[in-house]
Amino acid sequence: MRDRSQPGAEADPLEQARTTAMRLLARREHSRFELARKLRQRRLPGEVIDRVLDEFEAEQWLSDERFAEVYAEQRRGQGYGPLRILADLQQRGIRQLPSAVRALDTAAWVEQAVQLRERRFGLTDLADDWQERARQARFLSQRGYSGEQVERALGVTADRL
Repeated sequence: MRDRSQPGAEADPLEQARTTAMRLLARREHSRFELARKLRQRRLPGEVIDRVLDEFEAEQWLSDERFAEVYAEQRRGQGYGPLRILADLQQRGIRQLPSAVRALDTAAWVEQAVQLRERRFGLTDLADDWQERARQARFLSQRGYSGEQVERALGVTADRL
Protein backbone atom coordinates (compact mmCIF):
# COMPACT_ATOMS: atom_id res chain seq x y z
CA MET A 1 0.00 0.00 0.00
CA ARG A 2 1.30 3.42 -0.91
CA ASP A 3 1.94 6.15 1.58
CA ARG A 4 -0.52 8.83 0.52
CA SER A 5 1.10 11.41 2.77
CA GLN A 6 4.13 11.54 0.46
CA PRO A 7 4.05 14.28 -2.17
CA GLY A 8 3.37 12.89 -5.62
CA ALA A 9 1.94 9.63 -4.32
CA GLU A 10 -1.19 8.68 -6.25
CA ALA A 11 -4.15 6.81 -4.82
CA ASP A 12 -4.82 3.30 -6.07
CA PRO A 13 -7.52 3.69 -8.78
CA LEU A 14 -9.39 0.60 -7.58
CA GLU A 15 -9.53 1.85 -4.00
CA GLN A 16 -10.40 5.36 -5.18
CA ALA A 17 -13.28 3.98 -7.27
CA ARG A 18 -14.60 1.90 -4.38
CA THR A 19 -14.43 4.80 -1.94
CA THR A 20 -16.06 7.25 -4.33
CA ALA A 21 -18.83 4.82 -5.29
CA MET A 22 -19.56 3.99 -1.66
CA ARG A 23 -19.69 7.68 -0.74
CA LEU A 24 -22.13 8.37 -3.60
CA LEU A 25 -24.35 5.42 -2.66
CA ALA A 26 -24.38 6.50 0.97
CA ARG A 27 -26.13 9.71 -0.08
CA ARG A 28 -28.83 8.12 -2.25
CA GLU A 29 -29.58 5.19 -4.55
CA HIS A 30 -27.98 5.37 -8.00
CA SER A 31 -28.46 3.32 -11.14
CA ARG A 32 -25.42 1.52 -12.52
CA PHE A 33 -25.43 3.93 -15.47
CA GLU A 34 -25.40 7.01 -13.19
CA LEU A 35 -22.67 5.65 -10.94
CA ALA A 36 -20.49 4.67 -13.91
CA ARG A 37 -20.90 8.15 -15.39
CA LYS A 38 -19.93 9.84 -12.12
CA LEU A 39 -16.87 7.63 -11.77
CA ARG A 40 -15.85 8.32 -15.40
CA GLN A 41 -16.12 12.05 -14.65
CA ARG A 42 -13.42 11.49 -12.03
CA ARG A 43 -11.21 10.06 -14.80
CA LEU A 44 -11.07 6.54 -13.41
CA PRO A 45 -10.20 3.73 -15.86
CA GLY A 46 -13.18 1.95 -17.43
CA GLU A 47 -12.04 -1.55 -16.42
CA VAL A 48 -11.71 -0.41 -12.80
CA ILE A 49 -15.20 1.12 -12.88
CA ASP A 50 -16.72 -2.08 -14.30
CA ARG A 51 -14.95 -4.21 -11.70
CA VAL A 52 -16.12 -2.06 -8.80
CA LEU A 53 -19.71 -1.89 -10.06
CA ASP A 54 -19.78 -5.66 -10.55
CA GLU A 55 -18.55 -6.10 -6.97
CA PHE A 56 -21.16 -3.69 -5.65
CA GLU A 57 -23.95 -5.49 -7.52
CA ALA A 58 -22.75 -8.85 -6.17
CA GLU A 59 -22.88 -7.41 -2.63
CA GLN A 60 -26.32 -5.91 -3.47
CA TRP A 61 -25.09 -2.42 -2.60
CA LEU A 62 -26.01 -1.39 -6.14
CA SER A 63 -29.31 -2.45 -7.72
CA ASP A 64 -31.02 -0.97 -10.76
CA GLU A 65 -34.33 -2.53 -9.69
CA ARG A 66 -34.15 -1.00 -6.22
CA PHE A 67 -33.10 2.36 -7.66
CA ALA A 68 -36.03 2.30 -10.12
CA GLU A 69 -38.56 1.48 -7.37
CA VAL A 70 -37.30 4.21 -5.04
CA TYR A 71 -36.97 6.82 -7.79
CA ALA A 72 -40.37 6.10 -9.35
CA GLU A 73 -42.17 6.23 -6.02
CA GLN A 74 -40.44 9.49 -5.13
CA ARG A 75 -41.37 11.09 -8.47
CA ARG A 76 -44.93 9.78 -8.20
CA GLY A 77 -45.18 11.42 -4.78
CA GLN A 78 -44.07 14.69 -6.37
CA GLY A 79 -47.02 14.51 -8.79
CA TYR A 80 -45.34 13.19 -11.91
CA GLY A 81 -47.15 10.87 -14.28
CA PRO A 82 -46.05 7.55 -15.77
CA LEU A 83 -44.69 8.97 -19.03
CA ARG A 84 -42.42 11.46 -17.28
CA ILE A 85 -41.24 8.89 -14.73
CA LEU A 86 -40.36 6.47 -17.53
CA ALA A 87 -38.50 9.19 -19.46
CA ASP A 88 -36.55 10.19 -16.35
CA LEU A 89 -35.66 6.56 -15.63
CA GLN A 90 -34.51 6.04 -19.22
CA GLN A 91 -32.13 8.98 -18.85
CA ARG A 92 -30.66 7.11 -15.88
CA GLY A 93 -30.19 3.85 -17.77
CA ILE A 94 -33.42 2.08 -16.73
CA ARG A 95 -35.51 0.88 -19.68
CA GLN A 96 -38.89 0.08 -18.07
CA LEU A 97 -41.17 1.19 -15.29
CA PRO A 98 -40.80 -0.72 -12.04
CA SER A 99 -43.51 -3.27 -11.29
CA ALA A 100 -45.05 -1.19 -8.48
CA VAL A 101 -45.69 1.66 -10.91
CA ARG A 102 -46.83 -0.62 -13.75
CA ALA A 103 -49.37 -2.16 -11.36
CA LEU A 104 -51.22 1.15 -11.05
CA ASP A 105 -54.19 1.38 -13.37
CA THR A 106 -55.34 4.40 -15.37
CA ALA A 107 -57.87 5.32 -12.68
CA ALA A 108 -55.09 5.71 -10.10
CA TRP A 109 -53.11 7.98 -12.43
CA VAL A 110 -56.22 10.03 -13.22
CA GLU A 111 -56.89 10.39 -9.48
CA GLN A 112 -53.34 11.69 -9.01
CA ALA A 113 -53.72 14.10 -11.94
CA VAL A 114 -57.00 15.40 -10.47
CA GLN A 115 -55.31 16.00 -7.11
CA LEU A 116 -52.45 17.82 -8.81
CA ARG A 117 -54.87 19.91 -10.85
CA GLU A 118 -56.91 20.75 -7.74
CA ARG A 119 -53.82 21.92 -5.83
CA ARG A 120 -52.51 23.97 -8.75
CA PHE A 121 -55.65 25.41 -10.37
CA GLY A 122 -58.74 24.32 -8.45
CA LEU A 123 -61.48 22.19 -9.99
CA THR A 124 -63.46 24.80 -11.87
CA ASP A 125 -65.60 23.82 -14.86
CA LEU A 126 -63.56 24.33 -18.04
CA ALA A 127 -66.33 23.66 -20.57
CA ASP A 128 -66.46 27.28 -21.78
CA ASP A 129 -62.86 28.36 -21.18
CA TRP A 130 -60.76 26.72 -23.89
CA GLN A 131 -57.69 28.81 -23.18
CA GLU A 132 -57.58 27.77 -19.52
CA ARG A 133 -58.35 24.17 -20.48
CA ALA A 134 -55.38 24.17 -22.87
CA ARG A 135 -53.12 25.70 -20.20
CA GLN A 136 -54.05 23.05 -17.64
CA ALA A 137 -53.75 20.29 -20.25
CA ARG A 138 -50.23 21.47 -21.13
CA PHE A 139 -49.27 21.49 -17.46
CA LEU A 140 -50.52 17.93 -16.89
CA SER A 141 -48.94 16.70 -20.13
CA GLN A 142 -45.58 18.17 -19.15
CA ARG A 143 -45.89 16.39 -15.83
CA GLY A 144 -46.08 13.10 -17.75
CA TYR A 145 -49.74 12.15 -17.93
CA SER A 146 -51.15 10.55 -21.08
CA GLY A 147 -53.71 12.31 -23.25
CA GLU A 148 -56.49 10.08 -21.92
CA GLN A 149 -55.48 10.75 -18.31
CA VAL A 150 -55.36 14.51 -18.94
CA GLU A 151 -58.79 14.56 -20.59
CA ARG A 152 -60.36 12.59 -17.76
CA ALA A 153 -58.72 14.82 -15.13
CA LEU A 154 -59.92 17.97 -16.89
CA GLY A 155 -63.47 16.63 -16.91
CA VAL A 156 -63.60 16.53 -13.10
CA THR A 157 -65.15 19.53 -11.36
CA ALA A 158 -65.65 20.29 -7.67
CA ASP A 159 -69.35 19.35 -7.88
CA ARG A 160 -68.58 16.06 -9.73
CA LEU A 161 -66.02 14.53 -7.37
